[in-house]
Amino acid sequence: MPLQYLLQTARLALRPFALTDLDDFLAYRSREDVARYLYGDALDRASGEALLGKWAAAGAMTREGERVMLAVLPLGQRRVIGDVNLMWRSQEHRQGEIGYAFNPEYHGHGYATEAAAAMLRLGFTEYGFHRICARCDARNTASVKVMERLGMRREAHLIENELFKGEWSDELTYAILGTEWAQAQPAGAHSFP
Repeated sequence: MPLQYLLQTARLALRPFALTDLDDFLAYRSREDVARYLYGDALDRASGEALLGKWAAAGAMTREGERVMLAVLPLGQRRVIGDVNLMWRSQEHRQGEIGYAFNPEYHGHGYATEAAAAMLRLGFTEYGFHRICARCDARNTASVKVMERLGMRREAHLIENELFKGEWSDELTYAILGTEWAQAQPAGAHSFP
């Protein structure tokens, strides 16, 4: 499915990353407080450039295991304030997973929820996923709030299920079914223009 990943919400533009986004990307992905609950470490310039290059070169998500990584910008601005992703978890079971990371300077405005909602919409309307999940460290209360605002239900609390950055951590799994998502949408909001 050749889909142009240029999405717009009421306040945000979501688009593929470009190499010119490096400074904005590093403004949050180089921070220890942002990396705290991500699988990678805080990025230095070289590692940030390599990761951004990989994301910028990625094409459309066409099969299981691939993901769409999008930069998030306030409408009318050029500064990247975060990133969202949608991963194709299982073709057989029509499963997806969303994730997000944002510059703390922009926390508290609902941007993560708005951008993640666009990724749910993409997964359900364009990819026909049956279920989309999101996972986080149980200590990441900000992420928990985003998932709950999205209408996702907590399905699992795994106790010390992985050794994460040198310590045992709990993991929470939230999910929403396509039918649940569709019922919660206002009329006419089920597809992209």
